[in-house]
Amino acid sequence: MVTLAFQRPTEVVVKSDPQIVMRNVTKRFRRGGKETLALTDVNLEVGRGELLAVVGPSGCGKSTLLRLVAGLLKCSAGEILVDGESFDQPRTDVGIVFQKPTLVDWRTVYGNVMLQAQLRGLDNADHRDRAQLLLAAVGLQDFHDCYPYELSGGMQQRTAIARALLHRPPTLLMDEPFGALDALTREQLRLDLEALWMANRMTVILITHSVDEAVALADRVIVMSPRPGRVEQVFDVPMARPRGLHVRKSPVFIELVEQITNLFLARGVLTETDTSKLRLG
Repeated sequence: MVTLAFQRPTEVVVKSDPQIVMRNVTKRFRRGGKETLALTDVNLEVGRGELLAVVGPSGCGKSTLLRLVAGLLKCSAGEILVDGESFDQPRTDVGIVFQKPTLVDWRTVYGNVMLQAQLRGLDNADHRDRAQLLLAAVGLQDFHDCYPYELSGGMQQRTAIARALLHRPPTLLMDEPFGALDALTREQLRLDLEALWMANRMTVILITHSVDEAVALADRVIVMSPRPGRVEQVFDVPMARPRGLHVRKSPVFIELVEQITNLFLARGVLTETDTSKLRLG
């Protein structure tokens, strides 16, 4: 895989320069006269260049939190500051990768990446080389003229990641980007994302349901409570990089996965199954 820079730091990021600050963030949705409290009193700082993972049960507001950071939703209460400033409209300085790649069927891989420049009104000539470099960085240098239907699910998601990075965003927001992929493809993309992040050190907020994935990738793991979502606990991940495939054998990895899993068990998010109740006769 080709990288976009040469320096590869090997130490864990020290969070000393908060880029994103959330203060008492609350989000309510009102539909048909009913109110749903999605998030309540979320307080969190995200360091510049940090890779932060957020895990929690379905419906706890993880995706809502990401959309608030992107400016796609507005807080019902509290505030979010980016570089010390508040905002009240969608931010243009972020890259977003969703669970589904959302590619345009009639455009090639290269054309889908360059769509980012066209939608933003950027000079195509200034971004052509970067598009090719990004495709090489995610392992698609030989597929730039293919169409989405010719790609596997993992290749489509690689295209989406390249597109999200075309305009050099300081922040990358990822909402379950590997959730729909098979286990082997998911693991490979985990390795690729870590390498890409180490080479460029953009700030990344990763939403995932996988505790293993969160611990393997992140500098810190934020555990959200059931709805209304709030920060239940924060786990530092003190493991050097690159973590590679061997990370799952690390005692630190094993211990952190167990701690987070036990927290979900204690909160009733996970429950042990009584096999005696499954006997059919």
